[in-house]
Amino acid sequence: MWGYYGSKSKIVDKYPAPNYDTIIEPFAGTAQYALRYWDRKVILIDKYDVVCNIWKWLQKCSKKDILSIRQLKFGENTNNFEWNCQEEKDLVGFIITGAPTMPKKTASRWKTIVRPNTQQFKLELIAKNLEKIRHWNIIHGDYKESPDIDATWFIDPPYVVGGKYYKYGSKDIDYNCLSGWCEQRKGQVIVCEAEGQNWLPFVSLVSSRGNRYQHKEVIWTRS
Repeated sequence: MWGYYGSKSKIVDKYPAPNYDTIIEPFAGTAQYALRYWDRKVILIDKYDVVCNIWKWLQKCSKKDILSIRQLKFGENTNNFEWNCQEEKDLVGFIITGAPTMPKKTASRWKTIVRPNTQQFKLELIAKNLEKIRHWNIIHGDYKESPDIDATWFIDPPYVVGGKYYKYGSKDIDYNCLSGWCEQRKGQVIVCEAEGQNWLPFVSLVSSRGNRYQHKEVIWTRS
C-alpha cells in the first residue's frame, strides 16, 4: 500500500494463485501477494521492526486517520513537524520519495512536483484497503520464526544482487540455508529471485522494471 523497494505491485498477478486458505509471507515488506488475496488467513513476518510497526498501526487506523495525514511539499523534512506517532511519521517517510528501503526525511521533487498527486493517491489507497488487513497476523522476527504449517508460502527475500540496499539485506542471508528452508516448507511454495541466481532451480516468470534497474523475475514453485 505504500512505496517500498522490491515491491511486487506491478507483477503480483503473474504469480500462481494460492492453493491454501493460509498465506504466509516470511519477508513481508508491503505484502503485495497477501494484499492481492487479502481475504485468506494471512501471516506476515518481517525482520525490520519499522515495517511491522506500520502494519500493526494501520490495523488500528480509521479511514479518517489516514486521510488526515499531513502531505509534505518539496524539500520539507519530516523532522520539522509533529506527528501523532512514530508509525505515522515513518509511513509518510515511505511515500514522499521513490520506492525506498527505509523511511526518508525529505520530500522529493518527483513525489511533490513531477507527480504532485502521489501522496494523496497513496493515502487514499491505504484508506481504501484498511478493512482488508484487520485480521492479519503480523510477526516481527526472522523468517525462521515462521509457523511450520501447511500454507501457501510466498517467499520474497532480498535478492542476492539487488537486495543489498535493505536494512536487513542480502549480506545478512545464507542462501544455502534459505534454500533448504524453502524446500522444507509444507504446502504450496513460491520463491522469488532475479535471473542469474541458482540457489534454487528457478524458472523465468516475467521481465520487470524495478526502482533501480530492469531485471527478469524468476521463481521456484512447488504445489
